[in-house]
Amino acid sequence: MVIMALVLCTGVNPVLMKTRQLILENAGHIVLSATDEREIKAVSRKQKFDVAIIGQSISSIAKVRVLDVVREHCPQARILELTREYASQALADADAWLQMPFEPEELVNAVNSLTSMPPKKIQ
Repeated sequence: MVIMALVLCTGVNPVLMKTRQLILENAGHIVLSATDEREIKAVSRKQKFDVAIIGQSISSIAKVRVLDVVREHCPQARILELTREYASQALADADAWLQMPFEPEELVNAVNSLTSMPPKKIQ
């Protein structure tokens, strides 16, 4: 059973973010987008999302800052880091990774898998 999720999509490429948004919305999820740390903080304060997708084009340092903001404001959120074929995973404590390029159904499957996991224990 697929549970509809509230998904935060972060990145620097508006075209890719819009594409990901359409893919996930067609699968029944609600998607919010943010392109910088300020927007991520604003969205995180207003909404408690289930999954945060951290885009592949974000620098490793910025990915860590995004992760920190998400963990601070939405500690229950699952993190999906998108990675490049030739780059390593920048976020060791992400919940899942998806290597670019990927098929649309791979993105949907990754989000569905994260939303079907048991809730995180918040410390």
